[in-house]
Amino acid sequence: QVQLVESGGGLAQAGGSLRLSCAASGRTFSNYAMGWFRQAPGKEREFVAAISRSGDRTVYTDSVKGRFTISRDNAKDTLYLQMNSLKPEDTAVYYCAADSYRGPLSSRGSRYNYWGQGTQVTVSS
Repeated sequence: QVQLVESGGGLAQAGGSLRLSCAASGRTFSNYAMGWFRQAPGKEREFVAAISRSGDRTVYTDSVKGRFTISRDNAKDTLYLQMNSLKPEDTAVYYCAADSYRGPLSSRGSRYNYWGQGTQVTVSS
């Protein structure tokens, strides 16, 4: 079992920044690729970004490329999402997730074994 706890959400103005954190506990954090997903009211959950076990590979959905950066600190068992140039359409509950599969990074939520409880991000215009 891996327990994941997100933090860092809140209210930001358009153009502003927020940094999300995801603290992991339980199993060895570096054994898991990690991802961020988000779900806006009335919409399906969507992939945001993923990072490999060592942090040397990352992938992003097109809408956040150049604005968001995913990173991890395996010594601290923590995943991050730096969000810059925020837009109102970034408003959603953001979830971190852990993927135990040893293969290419995935944008499919079904590939991820463990999920956090989510943190709300609200961007005002």
